[in-house]
Order: sequence, then C-alpha cells, then structure tokens
Amino acid sequence: MTSGLKAAQATGKPPLPLYHTIYMVLHEQILDGRYPTDQTMPSEHELAGLFKVSRITVRRALEKLADDGMISRHRGRGTFPTPQRTARPLQTFTRGLYGDLLAVGVGTTPMLLAFDYITAPDDVAASLELPPGAIVQRAIRVRFYNDTPMSHLVTYVPEDIGRTYQEAELKTKPLLGLIERSGSRISTAQQAITARLADATVASALKVEIGSPVLAIMRVVRDHTGRAVEYIRASYRPDLYEFNLTMSQVSAGAKTK
Repeated sequence: MTSGLKAAQATGKPPLPLYHTIYMVLHEQILDGRYPTDQTMPSEHELAGLFKVSRITVRRALEKLADDGMISRHRGRGTFPTPQRTARPLQTFTRGLYGDLLAVGVGTTPMLLAFDYITAPDDVAASLELPPGAIVQRAIRVRFYNDTPMSHLVTYVPEDIGRTYQEAELKTKPLLGLIERSGSRISTAQQAITARLADATVASALKVEIGSPVLAIMRVVRDHTGRAVEYIRASYRPDLYEFNLTMSQVSAGAKTK
C-alpha cells in the first residue's frame, strides 16, 4: 500500500498535504474494489502503520472520504466502503486507427472551451515538424461521458488544415473527420501513455481533486503522405476511460515489421 503513497508523492511539484495523498490512494482503492462493501476497512491504527503516518493524518483522510460519500463510519462497528454506482468506463481497442480514435466520440458529448490560432510552442512545432514560429490552430475541449467530464483535450493542427473548418463545426464534429475532409487521409499515429497527477486546470475541467491521478496521452497523427496533421495532449479520468491492447506471440520464424 505504501508504494501507492510514494507514487502519488513523486511529482516534482510542491507536495500535497499528506492526508490528501492518503485520501487519493484510498479513494482509488475503493473504486478499484480493494475493500468489499460488506467488510470493515483497516482501522485508523492499522492504516497509520501501513502508511507510516500518524493516526491524526489518517483520520483527516477518512473524514474527507466520508464527506465525499466514499465510506461510512460506525462507532463500535468500524469503517465500511460505500457501494459506488459508477458507469462502465468507455473502452477503446487497437483494432483500427481511424475507427478507434473516432470511437471515443461515440456516446460522448464535446464542449469546446477555446478555438484560436497561435504561434506553436517549441515542443508542438517539433512534434508537427513545423518550422519555429509556425502558426497552428489550437482547440481545447472537454468530452462528457454519461454527463460526467471524461477527458480534457488540447489539440494542435497545422494552420492550412485548420483554416478548412470553422469553430462552430468543431463544437459538433470529430476533429479527425474535419482533417480528413481537408484531403488528409489519416494513416498512422504515434502515441505515448503515462500516468500524471491533475493540475489545477485539468482538475477543474474533469471535476476531480487537484493531484488526482489521470491517464495522460500524447499523440501525433499522420496522413497517407507521412505528414503530421495533428498533435494532441489529452488527460482522461481513469474511472471513465480504459485503453485495451491485444497482444499475441510471434513465432520464431515469422517476419516482423
């Protein structure tokens, strides 16, 4: 259990209050079903030993969980997790690039927060293979799943492609579809996935606590000519989004690409 605490603290940013870090770890463990709802959770004394903190620190974390409706505390009986009625997470599968990326839009509702043209930051220009000082179309969106904010998306598109669609269209249509309409046929994507703690902007957009764990995705999408046509930074709530990958063993004599 202490490994989860260490992971939550390893951010390189000013540390969160210790009780809040413990709250986040227990919050995720409850959502993951670590504690059966018909059994008592470890006592304050036991949790203090597991996390190597004082009972006062543990008590503050438990009080916050109780305020959030995650646990119920009963004098003489102990602490019990509260049954959580959460929606089944949206799932994507690596069966086909274009279909998988568009599938995220099925059953979700977008909200456009910003639409503008800016000078590409250095890392964005490098990712899109644009010269320094190039203009890009930037959009900031939040996608809702079952009326709950699921993802915070910041996308960058080369200016000439961005000029082919309007702000009003991006409020209702998938960005990849608009890019393909411009004549760029989507072909490949390079994607990196990691775990991060939500900063103030992402936490506010996703309606989670600052420092809550989120699934962070960075992706460069290319068209059939190999041109980079989109760079995206996305933050997903892990309780509402799952990324599934199917792997198979390649025989010794098989050729790989």
